[in-house]
Amino acid sequence: MPPDPVAPEVPDFARYRVQPGEAVSLAEHDTADTGGYAGPDEAYAELSGVIRHIARLQARLYAEERRAVLVVLQGIDAAGKDSSVKHVFRGTNPQGVRVYSFKEPSAEEAGHDFLWRYHQHTPAAGMIHVFNRSHYEDVLVVPVKGLVPKERWGSRYDSINDFERMLAREGTTIVKFFLHISREAQLDRFRERIERADKHYKFSANDVRERRNWDAYQAAYEDALRLTSTPWAPWYMVPADHKWYRNLVVGRITAAVLDALDPRWPDVDSEIDDFALDELANPADAQSAPG
Repeated sequence: MPPDPVAPEVPDFARYRVQPGEAVSLAEHDTADTGGYAGPDEAYAELSGVIRHIARLQARLYAEERRAVLVVLQGIDAAGKDSSVKHVFRGTNPQGVRVYSFKEPSAEEAGHDFLWRYHQHTPAAGMIHVFNRSHYEDVLVVPVKGLVPKERWGSRYDSINDFERMLAREGTTIVKFFLHISREAQLDRFRERIERADKHYKFSANDVRERRNWDAYQAAYEDALRLTSTPWAPWYMVPADHKWYRNLVVGRITAAVLDALDPRWPDVDSEIDDFALDELANPADAQSAPG
């Protein structure tokens, strides 16, 4: 049997990577960490360059059409999943990037195994797909709300690891971000959604109700991070209280993963010399040609 694939090492912000089997206590990780950056201006200047670099690498990955990347974004409500997508991938070509947001399953989706609806949206060769919420909802929301018996969801960690290992073996590089926000910062963002007209659409009374389950969600995330951060699909725990630092970390790690893949422009067709265009061979004839 071939060895399991291993995701590339990422020197940038490696301290946020959850090692396989590592015990995770969210309370021990600073959600307001800024990594020594002076403030948003410094981070924004750096992020602009990172975004351009991601765009260049994404173009090469798309043209190469050999490998794929799956980015998973998870986090409690208001952690910044939508905003991370908006800022980090804004320079990419929409032809090569797709974003999927998974909500409550439809009747058809619920009638299949829990991974069915996610597998349909994994990336083809050359593509970057972003899961804004993902298959991890089925080991987070499901146990917290008691939607299925524990004997069913308890085995899903193994199914997720096998699913991701298969994708990695088939040429998909997986990088997973848990956006780690404090309860206080979440409340501030809920207030902002109520007070600002351009944020009203993001507000949901259900999000506020879900705050009652804060401790249960923290415990569920600890289990998920511990049991599913693997050599082939690692988790990164990103401090998310400061939006500007969160975006920088997600962007830098994404760029580093693409750098490690080092996608290349395809070689020129060896037969290209056999297809010289008449216009190039004789410009004068091309100008006088009808039509």
